[in-house]
Amino acid sequence: MSKKMRNVVISLLCIVSFSLQAQSRADSLLSLLHDTSGNYVFVVAHRGDWRNAPENSLKAMERSIKMGVDMVEIDIRMTKDGELVLMHDGTIDRTTTGKGNVADYTLAELRQFYLKDGLGVVLTQQIPTLKEVMLLCKDKILVNVDKAADYMDKVQEILKETGTEKQVVYKGYKPYQDVKQQYGDLLNQIIYMPIVADNTKGLDTVVADFIKYYKPVAFEIIFRTEDSPMNAAVKAMKTNACRVWVNSLWANMNAGHNDERAVDEPDACWGWLIEYGASIIQTDRPKELIEYLKSKNKRISK
Repeated sequence: MSKKMRNVVISLLCIVSFSLQAQSRADSLLSLLHDTSGNYVFVVAHRGDWRNAPENSLKAMERSIKMGVDMVEIDIRMTKDGELVLMHDGTIDRTTTGKGNVADYTLAELRQFYLKDGLGVVLTQQIPTLKEVMLLCKDKILVNVDKAADYMDKVQEILKETGTEKQVVYKGYKPYQDVKQQYGDLLNQIIYMPIVADNTKGLDTVVADFIKYYKPVAFEIIFRTEDSPMNAAVKAMKTNACRVWVNSLWANMNAGHNDERAVDEPDACWGWLIEYGASIIQTDRPKELIEYLKSKNKRISK
């Protein structure tokens, strides 16, 4: 090999090496999310790892990242002065030392309160802003944003500012035509996931319209019984290479195949959900679910 050729080969190897190093974990997860041909099952931590940190807190997100969770689900609320913060409830009563509506406080006023853990124990952590959370999650993990439909423009501003636009999955209950009317061209620039339940009016039509006009990467489904009308909808989703997101949180969301039962009967719960079609599972027990999926070779990417 000539010296010139060797230099060309070395340069190409350097470029390839740099490209591989430059790909973040979030990039890899995003590629996996769009690849429905494998058997990789995504684990989503509901409000972060809230069993070991306050829900929707920076610590809950940090623990999820260290645990190897693929995506964290967060809830967004707007303060009196227009700041976006993480809070599931409209009020701060349950999860902080304060009382009242999030919308009645400025961010500075909210900072005087402290978060409580799942047992109600007061900790030193405070309510985080969306910007703080996205900076923490940047390049490390995907983020599912809930309760953000009324704040889309502001959410997008923060994602652009933090360079995290590709890491976020939005979701909502509206049919395609309403979503398109609300978001316009922005719908084609974001990852949007429709939520459908077995009592969704015109379920089959809602699913068919999204597949025809948008082809979402995933549908989030809620079904109460094993013989649910959702069964046919799931077949349509899988036939059209859409991932199926199932919540294993509470029994009324998954025909009784929920997290608490899964602790003793993982095959009958998480295993059953995977057989049903789930390739994304949102859970309140991310550590146990990851361990279970590894034992079933469901955490191996191509």
